Amino acid sequence: MPKRARPSPPQPATPKGRGWLRITGGVWRGRKIPVTAADNLRPTHERAREAIFNRLVHAAETFGQRLQGARVADLFAGTGALGLEALSRGAAAAVFVEQDRTACTAIQSALTSLHAEDRAEVLNADATNLPRAAHPCDIVLMDPPYAADAVGVALASLAARGWLAPGALIVVEAETDAKTASPPAFPPGFTLIDTRTYGRATIWFLSTVK
Repeated sequence: MPKRARPSPPQPATPKGRGWLRITGGVWRGRKIPVTAADNLRPTHERAREAIFNRLVHAAETFGQRLQGARVADLFAGTGALGLEALSRGAAAAVFVEQDRTACTAIQSALTSLHAEDRAEVLNADATNLPRAAHPCDIVLMDPPYAADAVGVALASLAARGWLAPGALIVVEAETDAKTASPPAFPPGFTLIDTRTYGRATIWFLSTVK
């Protein structure tokens, strides 16, 4: 009589509402960070994130800013994917700005697990109505909700509240659709210097007038 195949042992279930974020480059390359899944948290796709940072690293002369040693702000931080990637790839410091308190707690936990608390600050605030900056930033990474038309308001807030160092570079992610076929009218003082498309994501690289 043929033997019955033994049933496979049960696999541990993934905690409900949890996922993973993998850092694509730098000293933490390959590290997986647990993130909370929520409708309002949409981390930049891994391939798009890798392409953005490869562009930042290899096109420093084009952009006028180097990621290595830069002070970075991650607006609409969500899972903190962009800011964590920046720290991994050599940014000196990062400020994460996120309105959701639960997301802020998760970012702080990720920083603790990476022993990076001394290089980062998590700010529970609205990126379209920023508080006065403690220090100006060299590079700003911005991933606003696709459904929200928040880019222009956030850029104006950055400029008004002292968040931008002279010649700062701003990287904005938007959903690739009919609206992004032509870039929007950005506030005075911002110049579009490059546009890239990675799948569903359109990335605008902006510079500030020195």
